[in-house]
Amino acid sequence: MKRRLFALLMAAILVFSLAACSGGSDATEPAGTEAAGGTEAAEGTEAAGGETTGTIKVGMVTDVGGINDQSFNQSSWEGLQRAQEELGIDPVYVESHQDSEYATNIESLIDADCDLIICVGYMLADATREAAEMYPDQKFAIIDDNSNADLPNVACLMFEQEQASYLVGIVAGMMTESNTVGFVLGQSTGPMNEFGYGYVDGVLSTNPDATVLQYNANAFGDAGLGKTAAKDMITNGADVIYHAAGGTGAGVIEACAEDGVWAIGVDSDQNHLAPETVVTSAMKRVDNASYDIAKAVLEGTYTPGEHVYSLEDGGVDIAPTTTLLPDDVLAAVETAKQQIIDGEIVVPATQEEFEEKYGPDVYQLDPESAE
Repeated sequence: MKRRLFALLMAAILVFSLAACSGGSDATEPAGTEAAGGTEAAEGTEAAGGETTGTIKVGMVTDVGGINDQSFNQSSWEGLQRAQEELGIDPVYVESHQDSEYATNIESLIDADCDLIICVGYMLADATREAAEMYPDQKFAIIDDNSNADLPNVACLMFEQEQASYLVGIVAGMMTESNTVGFVLGQSTGPMNEFGYGYVDGVLSTNPDATVLQYNANAFGDAGLGKTAAKDMITNGADVIYHAAGGTGAGVIEACAEDGVWAIGVDSDQNHLAPETVVTSAMKRVDNASYDIAKAVLEGTYTPGEHVYSLEDGGVDIAPTTTLLPDDVLAAVETAKQQIIDGEIVVPATQEEFEEKYGPDVYQLDPESAE
C-alpha cells in the first residue's frame, strides 16, 4: 500500500513538473527507463553483456548528464560493471533526462527489487531522501551528497575533490604562458565549488600573478554552452582551461582542441577525448566508490553515513596519463600530493576557508547562486 501511495504521489509530481517544462517527455512514458543491454529497468534482469549471473541486483540512477557523459555517470557505471565481472552482481541503470524524472526512476528500481540503489550526484538528494524515508528497508547510496547521512539506509559517498583540483591547479599555474587560465563549473553549489577552491588555490600556489577566469554554466549536459564559455575565455587570453561540468565539459575540451590550448578534464581520465589537448584530469574514483558499496551489500557489510575518499586512499588523484606533463610539473604535483597526505598543505574546501586565505573577491562563483 505504501508503494502504491508513493507511486501515485510521484506520478502527480511528474505531471505538474512536466506541465511547467517545455519539451518534456510524456507523463505516461517517463524517459530514462532503459537498462544495460536494452531491457526495461522495471524488469532489471539483464546485466551488461546480456547474462544474469549475480547474487544481488544493484541499480543506478544517473543525473541529467546521462550514462555516456565520459565523466561522472559513466565512471560510476564502470565500477558496477567491474563488480559484475569480479563479484557476479547484476547491475542495471536508469538514465535521467530531466530533474523531474529522478523520483520516478528511483521508484522503477525499487519495483525491480534492487538490493541497492545508487543515485549519482547531489542533484538526486531530495528524491533519494523521499524514497529512503518511504522505504526504510531499501538500501541506498548517493554520490557527492552528505545531506542524507542522518538516514539509517543511505550511504553517502564523498570525495576530497578539492585535493585533486589543487593538483591540476598546479599544472595550470605552471603551464600557462599567458598567466591567464580558466575554470568552467557545472553548477555553483557548496560541493561543486570545492573543485574551484582547490583549483584556484593550486594555480596561485605556483603562479601568484595568474588570473583565473571563471564561469558557472549552471548545466551538466550542455556541450554547446561549455564550448561557448571556453571560446570566450580563450578570446580573453586563457591558455589552460579546467572544467568540472560533466557533459558540458565536452564542449570545453572541444573548444580547447580547436584553438590549440590546454584542457584539463574531470572525474575520469579524459585524455582520450583529445589526446593532444587534455594535459591531465582531476580524477574522482567514483568507479571505486560504486564498486565498494556494491561489494559491501554483497558481503553484508553495508553501513550508512559518510564514506570519504581522499588522496591518501587513492580516491582522488590526477589522471594516470601524464605524457603531456613536463618533468618539472609532474615533480611539483608529486611533491604537493605527498604534502597534502602528510598534512603540510591543507586545501580549502569551503567558502570560509578559501576567503580566510585569499579574501572575498578571488573566487567569483557564489556557492549560493544556484540551487
